[in-house]
Amino acid sequence: QVQLVESGGGLVQTGGSLRLSCAVSGGTFTTGAMGWFRQAPGKEREFVAAITWRGGITYYADSGKDRFTISRDNGKMTVDLQMNSLKPEDTAVYYCAADPRGASSDAENYDDWGQGTQVTVSS
Repeated sequence: QVQLVESGGGLVQTGGSLRLSCAVSGGTFTTGAMGWFRQAPGKEREFVAAITWRGGITYYADSGKDRFTISRDNGKMTVDLQMNSLKPEDTAVYYCAADPRGASSDAENYDDWGQGTQVTVSS
């Protein structure tokens, strides 16, 4: 059973930074990808970034491009999301998710999800 546990959320001022981490266990991830998604109150879950386990190929939504960096540590089985220059509109619950087939921006393609971590950016 795959387990994903996010950490690192919190309250930060506009322009600040946070680093989210997702610990992955219970599966073998030599292929496939990990993604970060977010959901703000009253809004649909949206794609933030993804990274493949093999090769570390990264993908970003336009909203986080040039501000967010996704990385993975195959040995530690962790996936991090470094978020800089945060804006109030980045406020959301952030989820990590696992897709055994490959990187995708479509949440429907991800089989396993963490419980989420709250990120709040104050203005």
